[in-house]
Formats: sequence, structure tokens, C-alpha cells
Amino acid sequence: MPRATYSFPNDFLWGTATAAHQVEGNNTNNDWWAWEQGEGHIKNGDKSGKACDWWNGRRWSEDFDRAAATHQNSHRFSIEWSRVQPEPDRWDEATLDRYREMLLGLKERGMNAMLTLHHFSSPIWFAEMGGWESDQAVALFNAFVRRTVEALKAHCNLWVPINEPNVYGMAGFVWGDFPPGKHDLKTGLKVIANMAKGHAAAYQTIHELQSDALVGTAINWRDFVPGDANPLSNVVVNRLHKAYNDAFTTAMVTGKFDAIYYKEDMPEAKGAQDFVGLNYYTRDYVKFNLSKPNYAENFYRKDAERSYTGFLANEPDGFRKCIRWGGQFGLPIYITENGWDDPKDDTRRIYLLDHLLAMWHEVNNNLPVKGYYHWSLVDNFEWERGWTQRFGLWGLDPATQQRVRRPSVDLYSEVCRTNSISSEAVEKWAPECYKRIFPD
Repeated sequence: MPRATYSFPNDFLWGTATAAHQVEGNNTNNDWWAWEQGEGHIKNGDKSGKACDWWNGRRWSEDFDRAAATHQNSHRFSIEWSRVQPEPDRWDEATLDRYREMLLGLKERGMNAMLTLHHFSSPIWFAEMGGWESDQAVALFNAFVRRTVEALKAHCNLWVPINEPNVYGMAGFVWGDFPPGKHDLKTGLKVIANMAKGHAAAYQTIHELQSDALVGTAINWRDFVPGDANPLSNVVVNRLHKAYNDAFTTAMVTGKFDAIYYKEDMPEAKGAQDFVGLNYYTRDYVKFNLSKPNYAENFYRKDAERSYTGFLANEPDGFRKCIRWGGQFGLPIYITENGWDDPKDDTRRIYLLDHLLAMWHEVNNNLPVKGYYHWSLVDNFEWERGWTQRFGLWGLDPATQQRVRRPSVDLYSEVCRTNSISSEAVEKWAPECYKRIFPD
């Protein structure tokens, strides 16, 4: 049996990621809470409710204890705009105090923070004013950024202004799964462009307030691959890649937003990123199909390993491509999300090890990956999919708030503790994966 250790660079950040609306609970003043009240918006009619009870019950503290006890040295979480600015002309200092307490809680546990300022949810008043479709959006968001960063900058220097702008624009304005539930491609691309301008404004504001800040994005990167030999499938793939994967982040290099169907010059965005954040989950095979929106039929390989709900396919080669794509910008790379829905924890360790090994290969190809945040620390409310998906290292019963330590916790803990994937750890915590990670 071969013995080996895949080691990661010194000072590598190992953590998990969460988002405010998904874990805090009782977020009743944002557009997602309002969306949940509408019939048919959330699978099984689920509601976020208490979520993971981080706000009223302050259970962030015990979950941070769990992360620290299992050797994570960083955590990525988000600030809920609707709590900080519940009305257009009112700021809630007690909310900022609470977030400061959370940041200090991480420090006390020897953990670094990465803060996201917009993770899908917006104040109801902002949505009613037109949200990210509005020409006022950038200025309104930047005012929130300024107030928040001024309050919290002493305890964080890694900032993500906007999470997955490509998902937000598509899911809310093209696919109709997120609020406001529209179906208009041009509007969706305009929203993503506005978010690019919002990111650029936030970048300038954060650097004005904090000289040592590092500001980047968290882009959802999907590996689009032609699903047949039809040349038109290749054309569709290239268009998807350019509009979905490239447009936002490339605007930070060129100052030009180009999503094929929507283009805009935005010179203020040029150079507005200090690192590239990558959220990677899976790969899509794509065929040209005249009957499908944008002529794209997306599917997974028939023989692919699938997550519990079938939502994801285990495609670590796509992760390697994702990291190589991030490397083109010549900036530090953080894997800001990567995870697998699996309530029984039967296959999560396979997915986790496959992807950590893929990342190790790219690190050893001299790509500057600086950290990895697994999605997620604990089961949480998965947006339009409600409670039907379980991504947590720790399981959660939303009714009782009981946490359950899944076997994947121990594997990830050993990776974090040793800063490596070792044959000893895999043999002990994921023996079913041994031969695929350490082949003869």
C-alpha cells in the first residue's frame, strides 16, 4: 500500500463558509424572507425560520467553537444589509456591534475572517426601490459598504463585496428562482453589470478606509463542456463561458463588461480586485438545442457520481480547470466555496478528497491558491431549495437546533490540522477513498 503526503503551502487558510440569511434566522426585513412567503417559491414550502439560530440564539459561538476545535483557521461569513440599514435613513449600531462581537469571537479562537457584504439578500426597501436594476443601486450599496467597513475594519482585512453576481443576476432575473422572479436575459445581464460597478465602488471605498485590505470577488465558476460533436454545441459553450464565467471578473481587468448580449464600458472597474475568489461545485455538459433557452441543453454524464439530490456531479477535473482559469489574472486565489449535498455523509468524503487533491495539483503547478473554504460549516437554508439539501460538515435539525457531527468532520479536521492530505488520515477517516487518492 503506497504511503504519501500531499502538503500545502505554509500559512494556507482552511475554513468553511456561511451566509447571513442561511444561518442567522428571523431575517424578516429582506427580500428573501418576503420571497419565502409566496406560494411555490421554495421547495416543499420551506421557510428559513430560525435557520441555524445564529442571531437570536447566538449559536454562532458554539459553531465557531466547532470550527476551531477541528483546526479551521478561518471562516467566511456575510453581513446582512437589512439588519445594518433596516430603513433608508436608519443605521442600526447594535447590529454592527453584534458583527464586531462575531469577528472578535473568531480572533479569540485564533481564526481569520473573510467577510462578504452582499450574499444574495437585500433590504426590502432597497428591493422596492428597484434593487440592483436601479441606477441608484451602486450609490446605495456603497453607503452600506462604507458604514460597515468603518465599523469592522479593525477585525477583518479580507473582503468580498458581492457573492456570485452571475448566479444572482441569472437566478433572479432569467431563471426566476430567486427574487424578484423575473425572466428577462437582458435585465439579468444589466443587474450583473450593475453589480460589477457596485464591486468597483466598494473596492475604492474599502481601500480608502483600510490600507491593508484585500478585496476580491466570489464568482460561481461552472465548467461548460460540449456534450456532443455538433459544432453548434461548441458555439453555445463558448457563449455560456463568456457570459457566465468571464464577464464580471474580466471587467475588473479590462474595464469593459462584455456578456455578449449586454456590453458596457466601466473604466472604474479596471484593477478593482486584489484576489480572485472561486466558488466551484460541478461541471455541465452542453448540447445545442433549438427548443431550450439560449439554445443550450445542460446535463451531467450518465456515469457521473451524483450528490444525494442529484443536484451536483463529482467532476474534480473541472475544478482544476477553474483554478487554472483563475490563474490567468496573476492574483492570489481563494476557493471561497466548494461542497456537496449529502445528508447521510456517504459520499462527501469522496468529493472532498477528490477536490482537495485537484487543488493540490494546481498549487504544485505554481498557481497561487491561498485558502480553501468548504461549503458549509453546518446544514443551512439552501435558498429556493429550502431544507432539502444538506451541505454541512455538521448536520442540523432545524426544529430542535441539534447539531450532529458527521464523519467528514474528522477527515477535514485532519487536513486542516496537518495542512495536508496524508495516507494516514485517508486510511483512518476515508478508507473507501484510499486507492483513488493514493493509487498503486
